[in-house]
Amino acid sequence: MPNETIRSNSEVVLIGAGIMSATLGVILKELQPDIKIEIYERLDVAAAESSDAWNNAGTGHSAFCELNYTPEKADGSIDPKKAISIAESFEISRQFWSYLVQENKVPSPDNFIKSVPHMSFVWGEKNVEYLKKRFAALQSNPIFSQMEFSTDIEQLKKWMPLVMEGRDSNEKLAATHMEIGTDVNFGALTRSMFNYLEKLDGVSLYFNHEVEKLKQRDDKSWRIKITDLATGQKRKAYTKFVFIGAGGGSLPLLEKANVPEGNGYGGFPVSGQWLKCTNPEVIAKHQAKVYGKASVGAPPMSVPHIDTRVIDGEKALLFGPFAGFSTRFLKNGSYLDLPLSIKANNLVPMLSAGFHNIPLTRYLIEQVRQSPKDRMKALREYLPSARSKDWKLEKAGQRVQVIKKDEKEGGVLEFGTEVINTHDGTLAVLLGASPGASTAVAIMIDLVSRCFTDQIKTPEWEAKMKNMIPSYGQTLNDKPEFLAELRKHTSEVLKLNN
Repeated sequence: MPNETIRSNSEVVLIGAGIMSATLGVILKELQPDIKIEIYERLDVAAAESSDAWNNAGTGHSAFCELNYTPEKADGSIDPKKAISIAESFEISRQFWSYLVQENKVPSPDNFIKSVPHMSFVWGEKNVEYLKKRFAALQSNPIFSQMEFSTDIEQLKKWMPLVMEGRDSNEKLAATHMEIGTDVNFGALTRSMFNYLEKLDGVSLYFNHEVEKLKQRDDKSWRIKITDLATGQKRKAYTKFVFIGAGGGSLPLLEKANVPEGNGYGGFPVSGQWLKCTNPEVIAKHQAKVYGKASVGAPPMSVPHIDTRVIDGEKALLFGPFAGFSTRFLKNGSYLDLPLSIKANNLVPMLSAGFHNIPLTRYLIEQVRQSPKDRMKALREYLPSARSKDWKLEKAGQRVQVIKKDEKEGGVLEFGTEVINTHDGTLAVLLGASPGASTAVAIMIDLVSRCFTDQIKTPEWEAKMKNMIPSYGQTLNDKPEFLAELRKHTSEVLKLNN
């Protein structure tokens, strides 16, 4: 005889146990300690998909080194707006993480964040000129005032000796350097936040539980049907607010919610692989995140970088990612994810986005067809002395880029992160990829302001926000003294180089 369906009631349901749900859960619990939260995750552990250290670049994305955040305009000038916005967001993350460490809500910052310089590196006259203009556009802003630029070979050797090893000294090269860059293990941070949440009254975390259906009731609350994948037990959860933060799994869940705000959204999956160094002597020679320029048509998650990582206390060296195509929306997903996501309301945007992104399609086909020899050739552009025997191929994470309706184009492919919420504020969904985890705190604060509109205006919530994030409600790119004060404080708390 089948088990009777379990029923539960809460104020908030979080779907997906990644960095976004963890961040939102902690923020809401700090703002309202008596709030009741249920969290459902289809896998058996938190942060096993996009937030996992091996599925995530781990770059504390602050726009210090990512060239795709500073596009060159038609007149040749550099547009710094996106870089400044992302850098501001990462400062918010640093403040929130510092609060969690100071309040002993997460263990030592050594577990999840390390100082690793961020660098941009280019070659060729045109690219060198671009980087010089980018440096000029950014360095005048207080957030980027510590950025250094050099074309001097000896200086470049000091910054990145492994990259310069075996390189032609007559080659035209340039790099920028930010000493205050970071490497973040978002998997470890996410699990630490969930460990904290689980100990609190009113929080229930369910692993191996898959959400099957979502339906809004007449009173605007939600009924969610869930299956325990281990036992087959059925469950119905009733809640006032739902957040879908399931990475690549968010789009199918948005479609199941059947809300008008979700019409026209589609997803384009991009998989990834790393070359991982296996030689400790080579790993020891590099201490930086060195980002280059993306190939034509490449998605932002595929910008090549030679990357120092610190994962579970062990230093690693990665190069990539190499993009690929899979119809799965999750690393642990189904090959039917993409075809099943195509509906009548998003067919035109998806076809239009495909038509307007032929260079991306061509790029992905080339990436899929790469041989080991091709990948080593790409690596040697960054490490001329690289030997095949020192590197092995590792599977990385799966990302789903957002496709949305567009009046002019029919459909456009978005490369950022996007929060969709219903007009009544009872459901919110996070779609997209980069810069993702690094800006999770800013994204979730924005979500709270959209969906908890009355509460966020109260003196109690505002005071708590300012306690967690001292710059709350302010910008930092125009306040150099305040920025310097906050950076000094967060560097000390997080044990970083200032």
